[in-house]
Amino acid sequence: MAGLVRLWLSTIRIEMDEPDKAIITARGEPTLYLLWHNRLFMTSEIFHRYRNGQPVYGLISASSDGAWLAAYFDAVGMRAVRGSSSRGGREAASGLVEVLRQGYDVGVTPDGPRGPVYVMKPGALIVARRAQKRVALVGMDFESAWRVSSWDGFHLPRPFSRVRLRFELVPGEQLEDRDGAAHRIGARLVELNPDRTPAPVRRRA
Repeated sequence: MAGLVRLWLSTIRIEMDEPDKAIITARGEPTLYLLWHNRLFMTSEIFHRYRNGQPVYGLISASSDGAWLAAYFDAVGMRAVRGSSSRGGREAASGLVEVLRQGYDVGVTPDGPRGPVYVMKPGALIVARRAQKRVALVGMDFESAWRVSSWDGFHLPRPFSRVRLRFELVPGEQLEDRDGAAHRIGARLVELNPDRTPAPVRRRA
């Protein structure tokens, strides 16, 4: 399965403007990346291509629902810090801060692990302030993708399709007002991630 996923990801054509490429390829800059939960499928390929194989850690729910994502991370060579706002949140935040201080990248989905979709929780900003590392928003515009019938309409880009990437640094002063910053940054993250394919309607059994 891991080999199939890697082969699938290798067929995706990524487009990116030079300023965005400069952010993702900067060396010696451990970064907290913020991306929506339904964009996670592409993360390992992005870091493989543009971060020179540098280990990246992701926050995954400590609940049983996070087990499949932990297995996916392991299959594609990413590393996990387990915890969420409701289970092990304080320990997870401390773990992420330590990872950033050690010089590694961290990815956080601020609407995970259960939503609401595209609603940013402020916990990631607490980690950013404590670690005093740069924060970057991740935008992915999928030319063609399947959408999973999950709470977030998870994106699976079709093989050989294009994905346009955007990266945008968040100035440190914007992180001070936690709730206000979460609202502003969440709104900008929505703008950077258009949905060309509507999510399937979830029906109750």
